[in-house]
Amino acid sequence: MKSSNELRALLRSIDHKSYPAYKSLAGAYHFGSFLLSIDHVQGDPFASPSSLHVEIAHKDAGFPAAYYDKDCSRIALEDFLTRKLSSLFEDFNFKAKGSGKSGLMSITRCGQEVLERSACQITSTKIIARFHIGFPAFGRTIHAGELEKILFDFLPKCVESCFFFSRLDGKKVEHAVFLSEDQTAVRELLKQENLVAFVANGSILPRKSGVSDLPLKDSIPFVSPSSMERTFTLPHKGEIRGMAIPKGITLIVGGGYHGKSTLLEALQMGVYNHILGDGREFVITDDTAVKLRAEDGRSIRNVDISLFIKDLPNKKDTVSFSTLDASGSTSQAAGVIEGVESDASLFLIDEDTSATNFMVRDDFMQQVISREKEPITPFLERARDLYEKAGVSTILVAGSSGAFFYIADKILQMDCYHPVDITDKVKALCKDHTAPRTQAPDFSLPDFARTLSPANRRREGAGDNQRGGRGNRGSLGDHRHEHMKIKTFGKDSFSLDKETVDMRYVEQLADSEQTNALAHLLRFGLEQVVDGRKTVRQAVQILFDTLNKQGWEPFCSSYVPCGLAKPRKQEIFACINRFRG
Repeated sequence: MKSSNELRALLRSIDHKSYPAYKSLAGAYHFGSFLLSIDHVQGDPFASPSSLHVEIAHKDAGFPAAYYDKDCSRIALEDFLTRKLSSLFEDFNFKAKGSGKSGLMSITRCGQEVLERSACQITSTKIIARFHIGFPAFGRTIHAGELEKILFDFLPKCVESCFFFSRLDGKKVEHAVFLSEDQTAVRELLKQENLVAFVANGSILPRKSGVSDLPLKDSIPFVSPSSMERTFTLPHKGEIRGMAIPKGITLIVGGGYHGKSTLLEALQMGVYNHILGDGREFVITDDTAVKLRAEDGRSIRNVDISLFIKDLPNKKDTVSFSTLDASGSTSQAAGVIEGVESDASLFLIDEDTSATNFMVRDDFMQQVISREKEPITPFLERARDLYEKAGVSTILVAGSSGAFFYIADKILQMDCYHPVDITDKVKALCKDHTAPRTQAPDFSLPDFARTLSPANRRREGAGDNQRGGRGNRGSLGDHRHEHMKIKTFGKDSFSLDKETVDMRYVEQLADSEQTNALAHLLRFGLEQVVDGRKTVRQAVQILFDTLNKQGWEPFCSSYVPCGLAKPRKQEIFACINRFRG
């Protein structure tokens, strides 16, 4: 390993040379209290900035071991340090001068959710922080003096102010760690108490705007209906009160603009922990929950949707249903089945983003169009069995059909952002009306035996791409890809080579870095896991276990980049199911 003095000498030796000479800096350098590694050097000052990382041994960093000995504590501390370094970098960003991205200093910009990221990783022996720096140049001529400022002045100040416990506000670090431990305690209580969600009194659910995830100022704090209020005792916060939503079927109703969708949106992001001050710190949802919606135009590959759709007039097979352009009803039917396959134990549904003909058929319509002429069994008639026979609860926002009242275990009315438990009132009214059909016969889930099938493909540069034979019936995917190039387009999509994966309607993705991570996971899966024998479930479990046990390294080629955030297992399923390749 080289010393920092050797790096300084090397820098000065390439001053005023052409930009590619910067590549000679790649390697590791000892800076006394930390190790600096230059992992990748950009090709020119206008290209994506260079990738670097620092390592600080725990004996030097001095953080209490209790702050990283549990996963929830460790992730919270990683998140805290990432946010701190990002703030420190802002003071020095572009202070070094030059062309293009010269002088840029950047790390992940975190949102309101606490996610496990490649930007900061705490192992049993050290802290690793990954970031980007724009190596300075005037035109394409190296300006080594400016990079020397960054590496020997700006960066050491940031590292020392961020990664050494004695230099930090200990109470702020403690608050971040303790909050995460309390949030995790609530998640454990949900399991113990047969609940699917908890919303603490005083929570601020509305967001600042449609493009801002910050809490809305002067909004109405959440207060639980007394009939659903529970009190929990947490390790650090002590007693906390709020609304506990039990397993089963919960209906959220109310007039327009009274807060129905706001509550559901808070619950769908409650699968993640949130930072202090977010307002939704204690909106905690079963972390396997899946938000379902209609997704016109999506790709579906060999999904058994016969529980909801069968006997199509064109005789199309719905036991192994495939399409490149799904309708609203077929896409939502596939979403339910894929959700069960992903081990979701809670579905979140908003009637406004659902296919009406998939959700419900009223009595009059059933009189006009007889049941034998209608291939769709609506969700209304399967929701009860999904809970009682498959263990999958539902929280549903409804506004147009009263049929769901008959299957609901709990009914909440949102009234000016205040939740009111109207279950008993509505059940009494139901007795005065003719009950719709709420249960269909022949409930049976698929065996989830879909496999991922490989096929041959020439290596790049060996001629035109060739595709092998088609996979077997019931398989998902036809091709094995090598040297697949990743390109991401924010949170909404990414491509492997030229195959685009559209994730726009996977609404529980919180960050574009999760989408980036999904691209790496999918590439690894197609190249290393797919063998034609493993089921989708087995393949996803291998990917998820590899990420949990080995970290980011297996999914990256030469170095781990800054810019990856861990997705849930449910989003890995969603990614594979939307890959058209």
